[in-house]
Amino acid sequence: MVSKWGWQLLQLSRKLWLRTVSFAVLALLSAGLAVLLQDHIPDALADIIGAGAAGEILTILASSMLTVTTFSLSVMVAAYSASTNNVSPRATRLLMEDSTTQNALATFVGSFLFSIVSIILLNTELYNKRGEVVLFLTTILVVALIVVMMLVWINHLSGLGRVGETANKVEDEAYAALKRHNAAPWLQATPLSSLEDIPANAKPLLSNCIGYLQHIDINALNKWGAEHNCQLYVSVRPGVFIEPSRPLLWLSPAAATDSTVLLDAFCIRDYRTFDQDPRFGLLVLAEIASKALSPAINDPGTAIEIIGRGMRVLSNWRQTAPQQAEVTYPQVFVLPLQLSELFDDFYTPIARDGAAMQEVQIRLQKSLLALSGQHSEFRPHALRQSAAALARAEHAMAYSEDTKTLKALHQQLRDS
Repeated sequence: MVSKWGWQLLQLSRKLWLRTVSFAVLALLSAGLAVLLQDHIPDALADIIGAGAAGEILTILASSMLTVTTFSLSVMVAAYSASTNNVSPRATRLLMEDSTTQNALATFVGSFLFSIVSIILLNTELYNKRGEVVLFLTTILVVALIVVMMLVWINHLSGLGRVGETANKVEDEAYAALKRHNAAPWLQATPLSSLEDIPANAKPLLSNCIGYLQHIDINALNKWGAEHNCQLYVSVRPGVFIEPSRPLLWLSPAAATDSTVLLDAFCIRDYRTFDQDPRFGLLVLAEIASKALSPAINDPGTAIEIIGRGMRVLSNWRQTAPQQAEVTYPQVFVLPLQLSELFDDFYTPIARDGAAMQEVQIRLQKSLLALSGQHSEFRPHALRQSAAALARAEHAMAYSEDTKTLKALHQQLRDS
């Protein structure tokens, strides 16, 4: 499990400004490198490359990179706006963390700063002829980097902000989160079946924050529990909404020392993240389908496509038996992720918003039928969602013939 500091560093690495600043610093170092290396360049090489060659190229870079950066920023903002309006505001955060976009902007800004600083150094006469050779060669490398990044950026722009491309990113994040859950269903802590298994004499630990739980530092909790000979029963999982009356965990026996230091192990922020929260990915997929089914957009084809994506994600669910779980942190007890919650998060919004559309309901029933045949654990949840979707469809569809196919698929699921 990632520690609190590791988690914060991971979140920081996804910020656009950090990558941009890193490229800018690298560009500044590259411009100054020529001063240090100029005495190691042979005079013969200095005579081959004409004086002022680097300066002309740098002037072109300084003017063009500012324009390219401004254009790229406008495209990025437009893509964010399109994603918010047509897909989901929650999915927009994935675009903001897109590594290709960040690398492109960082390269353009870094190249602009490199050219500006290099021109300044040329005018201060810090470079001799051999130094200009080093600067010229460095400039050629920068130009090559810009060309490669522009080709990547142009290809990336074709899908930036589009519904299908954004849905791909959400599906990938949901799949990755579910795979991480499969590897450690109880976050490598001791399995806790339900809240009823918490000892009656346990003391609750409450938070003074209101927001979504993003991350739990299980290692820090286990270390504190071992030092104080105390067992910690974590009653929440990443993704839940925390408020002051909801216990984060229970301590048994109640520790004699101040236990509020344990609050540092819980990262509570204003929004949910995908990393430790498989439910969030499926919820965002359902939001995309719901927006496509809204009267303003009226795109049932996208909703049908999203049902297939959610089905692919759910089909990768694997739950290790509690007795077979690998326990690395024995002092901490963690509740399991409920499969019923995953089905509810994904299928309920789509069944509700697409209740009057036969083609959407048919695809939904067929996906539930297919999931129920993949794993016996899926069957009760698929049957429950199938019955609820059929009831909504019967209420919303005025023409009784439209529900015949749905009833047949539901009956097929019941008989399977």
